[in-house]
Amino acid sequence: MSLRALIVYRLALLIIRLGGGKRFLGKHAAFDVVLGIIFGSVLSRAVNGSSPFFATLGAGFIIASLHWLFATIALYSQPFGILIKGTAQPLIKEGQIQWDTLHQGYISKEDLIEALRAHGKLSDPSQVQAAHLERSGEISVIP
Repeated sequence: MSLRALIVYRLALLIIRLGGGKRFLGKHAAFDVVLGIIFGSVLSRAVNGSSPFFATLGAGFIIASLHWLFATIALYSQPFGILIKGTAQPLIKEGQIQWDTLHQGYISKEDLIEALRAHGKLSDPSQVQAAHLERSGEISVIP
């Protein structure tokens, strides 16, 4: 069960990262959401008795340990951090909308304008020095 937990954790992280996880996950990194989903699912089996109790707890421990290990490695290794958490993507550079990045992130112009109003108190992209789709999925704005 612990080996299955390891495999499912890694595959779930990969699936979400490849599937454009920033918009899907809101304000959380795929790295953190995968832990929450799998951890809750695995431990629910210990609660409802559908799996052996100690093996299920062991799998939960493996998942939490992997999360801690990956977070620690990402702290000290930028390439690994980029692999599991992604990078910020530019949406506006010096007043110019980066349409390719918008399309890759499944962000409409209306979504971008909404973020400009909410985070930059602006409504015109030409007034923005930079806007980024952050690793968390949030849009940051520098007027």
